[in-house]
Amino acid sequence: MNNGTGTTIAVFAKAPNPGEVKTRLIPALGAEGAAALHRALVLRTLGTAVDAGVGPVQLWCATDAEHPFFAECSRRFSVQVLSQCDGDLGVRMHHAFEILLGASERALIVGSDIPALTPAHLRAADAALARGREAVLGPAQDGGYVLIGLRRVAADVFEQIGWGGADVLDTTRARLTRLGWRHEELPTLWDVDRPEDLERESVRDLVLLVRRAHR
Repeated sequence: MNNGTGTTIAVFAKAPNPGEVKTRLIPALGAEGAAALHRALVLRTLGTAVDAGVGPVQLWCATDAEHPFFAECSRRFSVQVLSQCDGDLGVRMHHAFEILLGASERALIVGSDIPALTPAHLRAADAALARGREAVLGPAQDGGYVLIGLRRVAADVFEQIGWGGADVLDTTRARLTRLGWRHEELPTLWDVDRPEDLERESVRDLVLLVRRAHR
C-alpha cells in the first residue's frame, strides 16, 4: 500500500524519429509525415490529459527522452518527462506503475495515438478506481487496450502477453480475474495504426494538416 493520494496520468510516447514511429502509415504519409502525425497525436493526448483535471500528468518517453520534442511538450503542458525502462510493453508498464503507485493512490497509463479520447474518458477511469475498483481498462477495437488504470500493481497483469495481438484484452481480463481484482471497462476506442484509420473523423483534421505541411 502506498502513502500517496490522488491520481497521476502517464502518457506513453515514443520519440518522433522519422522511420521509427507509425511505420505502417509511411506508405500513406511518408516517413516525415508519419512522424509529424505522431507528434500531433502526442500533443492532443497531453492536452486531453491535462484538461481532464484528475491529477498530475507525466510524459513517459521511449527510445530518446532527451529528444527536443519532449522538452517542447514539457514546456507547453507543464508536465514531467520520465524515461521508460527497457523491455517489452508489459515490462515498461509494470515498471511505470510501480513508480506511479509509489507516489499516488491511483494511476492511469494511456497511449498517445487515440484521437477519440476525451477528458470524460479519463475522468470515468479515475472515478472507477476511486469507487474501489482495482483496475480499469479502455478497450481498443483491435483487441488490445488504449488505457489501463490501477490502484495496485502485480507483474502477472503484464507478463507473457503477446503485445499487439488480438487477445491482449481478453488475456488481461483473465489475469485480473485470477488475481481476484474487480475491474470496470470504458467504451471501446481505436488507435491510429493503419492507413484506413486516417479516414476516421476524429483524426482527419490532423491528417489534413500533416499532408499540407509535407506535400
